[in-house]
Amino acid sequence: MHFWQTLREKRKVNGAPFFCVAPMADVTDPAFRRLIATYGKPASTRGDSSTRGGPDVMWTEFVSANGLMSAGREVLQRDLVYAEMERPIVAQLFSSDPEKMEQAARLCAELGFDGIDINMGCPDKTIEKQGAGAGMIKTPEVAVAIIAAAKRGAGTIPVSVKTRVGYNVADIDNWIALLLQQDIAALTVHARTRKELSKVPAHWGYIKQVVALRDKLAPQTVIIGNGDVTSLADGAAKAAASGCDGVMVGRALFGNPWFFDASRQITATLPKKSLLQKVPFIGKYIETKRSAAQSVSRPITVQERLQVMVEHTKLFEQLLGDVKSFSIMKKHYKAYCTGFAGAKELRMQLMDEAKNAADVEQITRQFLDNFLLQ
Repeated sequence: MHFWQTLREKRKVNGAPFFCVAPMADVTDPAFRRLIATYGKPASTRGDSSTRGGPDVMWTEFVSANGLMSAGREVLQRDLVYAEMERPIVAQLFSSDPEKMEQAARLCAELGFDGIDINMGCPDKTIEKQGAGAGMIKTPEVAVAIIAAAKRGAGTIPVSVKTRVGYNVADIDNWIALLLQQDIAALTVHARTRKELSKVPAHWGYIKQVVALRDKLAPQTVIIGNGDVTSLADGAAKAAASGCDGVMVGRALFGNPWFFDASRQITATLPKKSLLQKVPFIGKYIETKRSAAQSVSRPITVQERLQVMVEHTKLFEQLLGDVKSFSIMKKHYKAYCTGFAGAKELRMQLMDEAKNAADVEQITRQFLDNFLLQ
């Protein structure tokens, strides 16, 4: 029994959906996944491998199978770096070349991934021009060949697919049915068409249709719904209404590696100085005094958010600084620095002046110090 089947059995027993981290280019890289694996668990269970907290499944960013088989593979393989704390972890690949897909899937199996996922939903035009991503919806015969190739390369580890409900219009009876007939372990469906991108609300009614079709054509396939999930409660409600086994979370993770820790919620206020204590880490001050009510659901203070933002930057620099542009981190600063007094000014300073982790730490320290002197 592979891990997808285990998760589905748990779903049947406890009635709760499992949660996955969506593969997002230049977002869910090794640095951010490391943070999610750390802060997605309640503090009392961190470091306890016997206690499963945080997301139930991690995805890598999508990686070109063709690129992994090229001379520049060493750089691309850095996207496939992972830590044991991220398991189960799925490597997502894209390609329209069956031979390259088979070879890349074999490589991922050798690297120890728990599963391999094929991207058949990315709307990026450069990906579509290669016949991959959402472009594969228009070439179903190629999609079938790519799935078969991935299976050959994967060996004993499960192969899954992530896609959309259709290209210009929803095409569940044809496109989704075709995928279900390929005996894949799991199918993640983004509840929008390629044409819609993310410009309209996700149509979770389509996920319910997919589940009904799954029950008819491929009862063994795990169904994961994706689109506009804003919280754990929201995801659970969407799963209950649609009947899907799992829920994939994407944009809601920006600036919030605590998303999967139900005991933590982001606040938009800085506590009074009397509630702060100097600590030797990044932010000089962190909240230490909490009421009995807060001990059940501890708010994530601005200090803590900024502390983790600096930690995120340092991890990025450590793991990817020699192969990726520092500018990639700046999209995260927009998410961390929002919803509190002075956030806009701090964000602009980071965007304009920060060139490395040391700059980010210095600017953040200065911001916290200036606030506490007010």
